[in-house]
Amino acid sequence: MDRRLFILAQALLCNILITMAWAQTQPATGHFIVVEIRGLITSAAAEKVEEALKVGSDLQVEAIIIILDTPGGQLDATMRIVESIERSRIPVASFVYPIGAKAWSAGTIILVGSHIAAMAPHTIIGSAQPVSYSPLGGSEPVTDKKVLNAISTFIVERARMHNRNETAARLFVEENLNLNSEDAYRHNVIDVLASDLNDLLRLIDGRMVSTAGGRLTLKTKTASILDYSPSLRVSILTAISNPILAYLLFALGLYALIFGLATPGYGGEVIGAVALLTGLIGLGFDLNLGGLLILGLGALLMIAEAYTAGFGILGGAGIFCLILGGLLLLPYTSPKYLIAPEWYSQFTSIALGVLIVLGIFTLIMIYKILQARRRKPILGGLIGVEVEATEDIERGKTGFVRYMGEYWKARATEKIGAGDKALVIGKDGPILVIRGAQSREETTE
Repeated sequence: MDRRLFILAQALLCNILITMAWAQTQPATGHFIVVEIRGLITSAAAEKVEEALKVGSDLQVEAIIIILDTPGGQLDATMRIVESIERSRIPVASFVYPIGAKAWSAGTIILVGSHIAAMAPHTIIGSAQPVSYSPLGGSEPVTDKKVLNAISTFIVERARMHNRNETAARLFVEENLNLNSEDAYRHNVIDVLASDLNDLLRLIDGRMVSTAGGRLTLKTKTASILDYSPSLRVSILTAISNPILAYLLFALGLYALIFGLATPGYGGEVIGAVALLTGLIGLGFDLNLGGLLILGLGALLMIAEAYTAGFGILGGAGIFCLILGGLLLLPYTSPKYLIAPEWYSQFTSIALGVLIVLGIFTLIMIYKILQARRRKPILGGLIGVEVEATEDIERGKTGFVRYMGEYWKARATEKIGAGDKALVIGKDGPILVIRGAQSREETTE
């Protein structure tokens, strides 16, 4: 009897698993996926859209809806998004939402390049002309015909592809044209003026669109949102691609490296290197050689400040170089970026503030280090005391030991492990000479 129950339970379990697997492979008809692009358009945004398009294609959803509320962003990421939309067999509707949102610059290009272009009331698009920025503030439009013609032709061709206003598309780039939702709808720049997602689904229902899979009729009136979240990889990339966070990581990493080189142990160097590389990945900016050289010079000056008798000149010069080099790494030149001036001014102010605050903090810390180093030496008074090794020290090699919360450089006469007690038996200049504390106990016995 028990055997028959066991076989029956196995059969039921297999049936449940097969049913679940079959259900997962069925098309998610009557559903759509929503992807949000809020803030700066970066490679993370492109990854997010590409991933959503793949998931949507696998599940055969009715449509992908991209919510836009952005000041612009990276040109290469924008091109990736538009090209992904053009390769998609699933219709893509870009929607500037919520009420009062904007899709400036790169966001406008994505909107025009989508199968369906929609805006909520009181939203704005435009300002797609590349702009060059000054580290000290201010901006001016890029007038290089080679740059303008390339971007202008790109957006005009997308407008032609979707039967939209080509003149307005050209003026977005060449004249920095801005349009609100009502004007954009009246001048055939967008297809739909919708108050929210439900209204959008109702208005685009029954429309014919041309995708990479051919002409399709949208059936969205009764469609529902499919529960979808970006993968962990995309979520992490999105987090570190926030320019303010990425720049903060970059600055913290740089200063952590300086502290690590000026203090014992390797924690500062490791943390600094990780933060620095993470920040650079997130920034994705062109690392021009001049900016890197000035940053390197600033770091060397800060390290030299920690080892010199004087104080102030080297540290001040180091802070200046770090700030200048950091500003030179910012993407002030186009056409790599299509960002609205309003956002860029705010970002520059925050980045400059972070550098100044961290620079002042670094000077204070170095001043404290110098104060500790300039105290009257007490090496003679340490002979005979017990210290603790902070790392493994081989015989005849030097390492760091700790005594009353202070770190000292020491050379061992025998192998001493990290955390072991050691006895100071002499000194060689500023370096302590130590042996294992157990050696004294064995000698005494």
